[in-house]
Amino acid sequence: MSHQTPSGRQAPHGWPHALLAVLAALVAMVVVAALGLWAAGAGDLPDGAFTGVVAAVVLMAVGGSIELTGGAGGIAETDAGLSVVPLSVTLAGALVLGAGFLRPLRHRAVADTRELTGWAARIALLWVLLLVGLALPARHRFTISLGEGTASDITDLLGATPKVGFETNVPLTLVFGLLWLAGVLALALLVSRGAPLPARLLRFQESVRPAAYAMVVLLLAYVALGLVIGVVVAATRGHAAETAAVLLLGLPNLLWLAFTLGLGSSWEGRVDGPFGLPMPRVLDEVLRTPDVSTLSVRTLSEHDGKVWWLLVVAAVMVLGAAFLMAARSPARMRAWQHAVHMAVAMALTVLAVCLLARVSAHAGLSLLGIGDLGGGLSGVVDLRPHLGTALVLAVAWGLVAGFIGGLLARRVHRHGEVGSAP
Repeated sequence: MSHQTPSGRQAPHGWPHALLAVLAALVAMVVVAALGLWAAGAGDLPDGAFTGVVAAVVLMAVGGSIELTGGAGGIAETDAGLSVVPLSVTLAGALVLGAGFLRPLRHRAVADTRELTGWAARIALLWVLLLVGLALPARHRFTISLGEGTASDITDLLGATPKVGFETNVPLTLVFGLLWLAGVLALALLVSRGAPLPARLLRFQESVRPAAYAMVVLLLAYVALGLVIGVVVAATRGHAAETAAVLLLGLPNLLWLAFTLGLGSSWEGRVDGPFGLPMPRVLDEVLRTPDVSTLSVRTLSEHDGKVWWLLVVAAVMVLGAAFLMAARSPARMRAWQHAVHMAVAMALTVLAVCLLARVSAHAGLSLLGIGDLGGGLSGVVDLRPHLGTALVLAVAWGLVAGFIGGLLARRVHRHGEVGSAP
């Protein structure tokens, strides 16, 4: 079915445009994932595993479910699990896909629900085909070397070489991949002042769109700041490949974690074994303890006093976002209304960050169900937020910053004032 513009021309959001938007997002994610993995040394993986690992990382970036499996015949088994979202890849895909979704809708005042639904449905159908296509190569099995020692001698004697691999859970990947897509498209409509909304939703745009836009700018500002710092570190302190891997795979993971820490919230976790968290090293130092540790500005400052600057950065960023939100809102809104809008937006943003930035990974190898063979293979990485405290702090910051931002924006010539530009 085709849609017509008010001038009678066919609206430019048919199947070719949907295919272009989806393919552009795929290319962006594949390039970022491949470069990041290559910088991390994954290009040396045996048996052509690099392609499968890239596909798996792209699927994980959009909510896909990758299952780790392994074993060594009937006498040994591997126990491994991985739950992490490479948010650099996620962000690249979301920005490109969101832009592709919005581009045909420019210069429109209103769009009916049927038109928007049809346009989104085209993208969703192609997105499902893309996920299925990625799931096919996103699998591989590796042979594990135990080195020299008792464990290696036993497995050689019994002819049981341990193997570990990964494969895609296709049904779960499709479900979460479609949820990710729906979130990206909905957020794109919310943050774009020029994108049309159905007539029945127009009454919400004055309160929702400025807040959504401010939160997206806030998160992107953190990423931009971290990118500058990362480039400077790579250029002045060496380890360029390792730094590039972090930037291309997990920069938002670190920067948005720093955002929540700057608000005063805390996380808990543990690092054990050969695995660890990426830069900065202070995170690994705090969490590498026998028991679960608390990650906060206070505990980090015991290892590096400069961490207190996270509070200053958070204050400047949040206040700037509140001012931006108020400046894009109608002039008739009062300061307390800005405070409420900012509090809700901050709570939703921190909730999203806490859900996306958590990490859970473990690996181990046992023989005949007895003990842990180790061999440098066993390890745990766990990082999860204190969600309740984080949300309470987000609301408090939002109320204060929103009120102050509303007062500061009174001096700005805004939409809704007499004599404002059309």
